[in-house]
Amino acid sequence: MAKQYKAAGEEAWKNNVEKVNAELFIFTYGSLVVQLMRDYEDCAAVNAQLDKMGYNIGVRLADDILARTSLERCADLHATAEAVAKVGFKMFLNVVPTVVGWSADSREFSLQLDDNPLNDFCELPPRAVQDGLWYSNVLCGVVRGALEMLHMQTEVWFVRDVLRGDDASEIRVRLVRMLDEEVPAGDD
Repeated sequence: MAKQYKAAGEEAWKNNVEKVNAELFIFTYGSLVVQLMRDYEDCAAVNAQLDKMGYNIGVRLADDILARTSLERCADLHATAEAVAKVGFKMFLNVVPTVVGWSADSREFSLQLDDNPLNDFCELPPRAVQDGLWYSNVLCGVVRGALEMLHMQTEVWFVRDVLRGDDASEIRVRLVRMLDEEVPAGDD
């Protein structure tokens, strides 16, 4: 199954995604974070805004992934985690995080990013680290939004980040509950 996801991610990256200059993307994201810091002057509020933006992006990306790939419905959270890592991250960021740290009840896992492209050309001031800024928090929102579109309510947060001096970046994902499929009003 993991090979299927890896192949789907590679195929989507090569043929199905319009590419944007990486440096332009990275600098634009950095400018966005700087502007949010100026507007909110509070790292917790900036983290919340990045998560909210990411959630809105993730909701749309889930549909995009399903439309551009031939992925079938994932059987369980393990398969979903592999698809997010090997297809979603590969398709849009050209990185493949490692799925690690499964909880005993298989409702929680981590995505370990050895290379986070959002961190390129970035150095956090000590004050931002001290005040709790998670620079790439938009990724947590993206994962949460995409999983919600797959009917999974999750909590997603950063555990470690290279910009904070850690050896890798790690995003933790906890499945809160499976959501019921709802039929939109008027579609019964």
